[in-house]
Amino acid sequence: MVPFLRNAFNLAFSKKAYESFLLDIESKYPNALDFRVAETPIFVDKAFKDKILETCESIVDTIVSTDFKQLSEAAIPLSEKIPNENNHPQFLIFDFGICENELGNLTPQLIELQGFPSLFGYELIHNQAIQNHFEIPDNYSCFLNGFDENSYVTLLREIVLANHPAENVVLLEVLPHQQKTRIDFYCTSDIIGIPVVCITELIKEGKNLYYERSGKKIPIKRIYNRLILNDLQQQAPVIQEKGKILFEELTVEWVPHPNWFYRISKYLLPFLKHPNVPEAIFLNDCNPIPTDLQNYVLKPLFSFAGQGVVIDITLSTIEKIKDPENWILQKKVTYANIIQTPDTAAKAEIRIFYFWKDGDARPVATSNLTRLSKGQMIGVNYNQNKEWVGGSLAYFEK
Repeated sequence: MVPFLRNAFNLAFSKKAYESFLLDIESKYPNALDFRVAETPIFVDKAFKDKILETCESIVDTIVSTDFKQLSEAAIPLSEKIPNENNHPQFLIFDFGICENELGNLTPQLIELQGFPSLFGYELIHNQAIQNHFEIPDNYSCFLNGFDENSYVTLLREIVLANHPAENVVLLEVLPHQQKTRIDFYCTSDIIGIPVVCITELIKEGKNLYYERSGKKIPIKRIYNRLILNDLQQQAPVIQEKGKILFEELTVEWVPHPNWFYRISKYLLPFLKHPNVPEAIFLNDCNPIPTDLQNYVLKPLFSFAGQGVVIDITLSTIEKIKDPENWILQKKVTYANIIQTPDTAAKAEIRIFYFWKDGDARPVATSNLTRLSKGQMIGVNYNQNKEWVGGSLAYFEK
């Protein structure tokens, strides 16, 4: 996106440097890197960065409004509502496609948003490895708002731990050591000092939760939640049964509370009005159905990582949907083939990380991750046997 930096990176690139870069990451957590890492970061100039952040802040304005909980109450399925919700999510993520508008100009377009964590730990070692093996200009950073690695880690620790000892705070997931993102769990565990705990390890006594390490039963006071309830529902019955603990009254704090996964999600898209947020409408509110369905995508509200998205919609597709209240139609955007690579150009999405410390009026943008694609959509299934695709970082002009 910054032509002279793109050209310089591509000219200096070597397969050997890329392999060394990967080894650098993998050596820290052997056999834990389970997704493709792209050969390149992307470079974003200040003007485009400012467009992204201005859009994020507009969305945050909606989230911090006094009537937001009322606005988003219907987003939470009754069967998945968990008690003891707090006042705000400690983490937010906003996904932007780098797109072209009708005039051919580059524009960020919001694709998705979540009140849920992302790869907050892993991206630190990704940045370190890039800096070790590639040339990044001093006036570009993967961090935002003046953050650096130290201040980023400090804020992350403060939010996750609050005032609790690290052993009383757990990173909770379903079968964490089998997840594709497990490298992030291990990074986070090392950075913050908290254990990675599977939901099957929870011990409940009254309203209290415990986990066991080295024969010692340790109380859980706070949960750094990496568990998605939809994923829990796909597990074996014995694991699903264990998961019912979470729906009981418990004396634990959540970071963030699972209800925020639904409140800040695709459900919010129809309520957002901004030039960089594609028009969206709940399917059950579409009367009449648009005649130009080729200009829309169909998205299920309650899914994650792009699952269930329908790109090529027909009237028959819509007629077969039994629960239209759980779907949205969203205007299609045109991803720009903007990242020049040795063969074909790649598309990119930038995910902005927002951290929200308890007591602060608003969250703050801290860093990012980026995904490169040469397929119809962003994601592994659309990029089989391709190079210069996968997970990466954006470096923003300061």
